[in-house]
Amino acid sequence: MNWQHHAEALAEAATHGSSRWRAPVAETPRHLFIPRWWQRDGDAYALRIPQNDDEWLTAAYADTSLITRVGPLHADLATPDDRPRGRPTSSATLPSLVVTMHRHACLDPDDMLLYVGTGSGYGTALASRYLAHPDRVTSVDVDPYLVEAARDRLGEIGLCPRVETVDATGSLPVRPGSVDRIVSMVSVRTIPPSWLEALCPGGRLVTTIAGTSLLVTAERDPDGGATGRVLWDRAGFMTARHGDDYPPGLDTLLAAAEHQDGEDVTTGPYPVVDVEQAWDLDSMLSVTTPGIVHRYHQDGENRTAIMAHADGSWARATAVGIDRPTVHQGGPRRLWDALDEVRAYWLNHGELPVRGARVLVNAEGRTILARGGWHTKL
Repeated sequence: MNWQHHAEALAEAATHGSSRWRAPVAETPRHLFIPRWWQRDGDAYALRIPQNDDEWLTAAYADTSLITRVGPLHADLATPDDRPRGRPTSSATLPSLVVTMHRHACLDPDDMLLYVGTGSGYGTALASRYLAHPDRVTSVDVDPYLVEAARDRLGEIGLCPRVETVDATGSLPVRPGSVDRIVSMVSVRTIPPSWLEALCPGGRLVTTIAGTSLLVTAERDPDGGATGRVLWDRAGFMTARHGDDYPPGLDTLLAAAEHQDGEDVTTGPYPVVDVEQAWDLDSMLSVTTPGIVHRYHQDGENRTAIMAHADGSWARATAVGIDRPTVHQGGPRRLWDALDEVRAYWLNHGELPVRGARVLVNAEGRTILARGGWHTKL
């Protein structure tokens, strides 16, 4: 199988010519880490098992993410008849984003790296090739099967980093102060104290804030906290899991909000927007009013946006085109009003303060974002 040509093409697409990551991408057989995957099919997922080498290599060496686990079901362990409808719980992240996360970590070849979210094992493989020796990499994942499969696949290509099963938001299998860099391929709401304990003074972490596209870098301070910044770059990852699957979603509340009358019915000042596709807006709303889930659909010029929260709050906004919407809201909070407050801030100030904000973390992991006169505690 001539995978090397495909890996070289991927390296050209995912890195720039002088990047020190070009060689690791070109020399790593990504297809071995993704023997099968899930593909969206209507309201469920269908299993993709490559029927020939061309199909396998074309998918594996495209600069795209491939979903490898839906709910508790691994693609490796599924049958063609399986049609899971849960949330994706693991994926092989697109290689250019893996490289971006490593690049923001400012890795030196002699660094000790903690890689959070082993997943398929491909990102761990790139880091192991980049660093002076694979034993300078500790990779962790909450999923025992992923860890076992990654160990085996890394071993097949002659790499032997330490790969352990652990909830990375808790105790870690590294000595306090022994890690130079942490790269997290899962998102967290606040920085786990165990990450700060693992980092050496001046050590650097790279992660994303759960529910947002906010990419954070921070360096450990002498007092055990960390100081950093929300980058202007964007990234989105699955939220760190603490068990076999995510908690149940809000599908029932979202479905009810499609048709029921609200306790408050008003006319909104701004057009209906697909919040999840408006990354800065979504991120700002998520840090100020966390926990909202969204649903949006458009039929011709008719737009409908629905919001729901686990506390029972919900909102529905409907409009034709960019007309002012009719907004129904119910429950203890007014979710659409919270969205309109963010949009008003944007109009009044010309931008949202969340991207580019300073990140201040104390030793217990309390995380504050601040920019100018604005600040919020996560």
